[in-house]
Amino acid sequence: MHYVTAKGILSAKNGMNLYRGCSHGCIYCDSRSKCYQMNHVFEDIEIKENAIELLEGALKRKRQKCMIGTGSMTDPYIPLELELRFVRRALELIDKYGFGVALQTKSDRVLRDLDLLKKINDKTKCVVQMTLTNVDDKLSRILEPNVCTTTRRFEVLKELRDVGIPTVVWLDPILPFINDTKENVSGILDMCIEAKVKGIICFGIGMTLREGNREYFYKNLDIHFPGVKEKYIKAYGNQYDIASPNNESLMQMFHQRCEEHGIMHDNDQIFKYLHTFESKQEAEQLSLFDLMEVRG
Repeated sequence: MHYVTAKGILSAKNGMNLYRGCSHGCIYCDSRSKCYQMNHVFEDIEIKENAIELLEGALKRKRQKCMIGTGSMTDPYIPLELELRFVRRALELIDKYGFGVALQTKSDRVLRDLDLLKKINDKTKCVVQMTLTNVDDKLSRILEPNVCTTTRRFEVLKELRDVGIPTVVWLDPILPFINDTKENVSGILDMCIEAKVKGIICFGIGMTLREGNREYFYKNLDIHFPGVKEKYIKAYGNQYDIASPNNESLMQMFHQRCEEHGIMHDNDQIFKYLHTFESKQEAEQLSLFDLMEVRG
């Protein structure tokens, strides 16, 4: 790991990354792409040493409350977080100043902060997003070697459900010729239905590949799936969007099952939900006012 002094912490859309780089080792990770200009070894985690001070200053200056997002580029619950506790300190500030949060992770370490997530959700809105790609834990350990298995993530989703914290699942990526099967996608949907997730984000059955992550992905295909790299090269060349040959039928099943079980499955609708701040205190006051009006 190494430290840097950051100039800012919140993006224009109120997203933040307290760390840059990751140690989960997911073989398909788009964040390895060179376009993100991460000028250090990906596993050498960059830590923004002044991130918490920057965040408090930014929240104090905000004229309107909003949702704060984290986890889009780097999983906030990498092992270093247990030692550094930057995410927890950030959540404490989000709670202190009355903001909402939408965080994305693959790790069961999120449960360490369940107390804070509940406090935030009681006042505003806290949404936990969890990535699910495989029902087979053996395959999960190959594709996502240094993070908890899908079975464990499913348990986390149910624990969050049981305390009333809304969840969203990222069904992404699904790898052609590896796990783009009806059994896999249907199994993930079964988990989502049982866990009563609010929505499922899916951009199609497939993945993205570009300079940086393509080389890492192909190296791992040669190690774990001999001969599959050649299938990719023949089918897709240097394409960025890699759609599964089974995309159409699996997406049809995906939308149908989500519709049947009342799960949001329109990406725009889900992103609007993730970015919409809600004050439960104000909602309760309005409800009380409406009741008084009726009685009056």
